[in-house]
Amino acid sequence: MTAPVRLEKAKLLQLDADLRNEINADKTAELQFNPESLKVAFANQIQTPPGAGDQSGTPSRQFVGAGTTKLTLVAYFDASAAGVDDVRTLTQKVAYFITPEQQGNNYIPPAVRFVWGSFQFDGIMDGLEENLELFSSEGRPLRASINLSMSQQRITLFAMRSTGGAPSTPGTRPLTQAPAGATLQGLAAQAGSGGNWQAIASANGIENPRQLAPGQLLDLNLSTGPRGR
Repeated sequence: MTAPVRLEKAKLLQLDADLRNEINADKTAELQFNPESLKVAFANQIQTPPGAGDQSGTPSRQFVGAGTTKLTLVAYFDASAAGVDDVRTLTQKVAYFITPEQQGNNYIPPAVRFVWGSFQFDGIMDGLEENLELFSSEGRPLRASINLSMSQQRITLFAMRSTGGAPSTPGTRPLTQAPAGATLQGLAAQAGSGGNWQAIASANGIENPRQLAPGQLLDLNLSTGPRGR
């Protein structure tokens, strides 16, 4: 049997104030499920000089300041898949990066580095919206999605991070929800990946593929090779 495919997980790491060195490793937040996509936007500060509208022809425009680079993504969390009874146990690790800390006389959020495989983005988290989407009978939130945005006050080139050897296979957003009584083997077969169910179980952290929690989110979109005999 071939070794299980290693699923590279997206992470948030704290940086020092200069956005260079990784610090406070205990604050690292590994996303439970990888994002479906990443959106990077670039913007320059442009303005039309005063009085330009009085001239004939197209008014000139001037670059008046540093540009910005912005990253936005959506992260998903499922309490049942992690074996906890409140999904906020997982999401509070992400919320740490938007919580201001005192630095001298000012309060600013910690610098953060988003890493997923060879993709790296350094900046400040300037927006976080958490949606609690499913509650237990006791009123505990069980699933959540987080829309987060990070920005840096300059136009930056893409940082290519070394993955340290052969590239791993990134997953995609786990849109498959396990119905009551479903097995991982059956769901994998329906997705056309029946021969790779063991690698999928390993990547999703599933110990018993015959006992899935109803509604559990699964990533069945792994690109794996054929299973060994």
